[in-house]
Amino acid sequence: METLDKYDLQILAELQADARLTNAELAQRVGLSAAPCWRRVRALEEAGFIKGYHAEIDRHRIGLGVLAFVRLDADRNTGERLREMEEAIRRIPEIVSCHYISGAGTFELQVVSRDLDTFSQFAREVLINLPNVKDIHTSFSLGEVKASASWPLTHLKP
Repeated sequence: METLDKYDLQILAELQADARLTNAELAQRVGLSAAPCWRRVRALEEAGFIKGYHAEIDRHRIGLGVLAFVRLDADRNTGERLREMEEAIRRIPEIVSCHYISGAGTFELQVVSRDLDTFSQFAREVLINLPNVKDIHTSFSLGEVKASASWPLTHLKP
């Protein structure tokens, strides 16, 4: 599956909006009968376009009121040292995303915490002690303007 047609794009858009749709509901929304719709969804999954299905949980409701953006500067940007750092980062549940970045720093993390005191303790005990960390720089979210778990698809339209 190299190219996506209009039905595939509609399926992706609908599932991004509501992954709990039944196959019958999805088929009706995209204008297909149930069996071809189901086959397309399976093909999209097998081709890696759909990686999984997740519940979106409100972090505030589960007591994670702090969202921090942390830039980690690596002491050495060599292969093995960075791999050690990556593996350590992957094991920490409070780090909800990690990206290599250009410019100053090596990694940009999103870290969640209950409150500022808990984050401060986490930064002092965990983040600064990650392998190969030279320095950390933190900014805090003061409010969310937009957060989306959906990717834009308009660039894929034929």
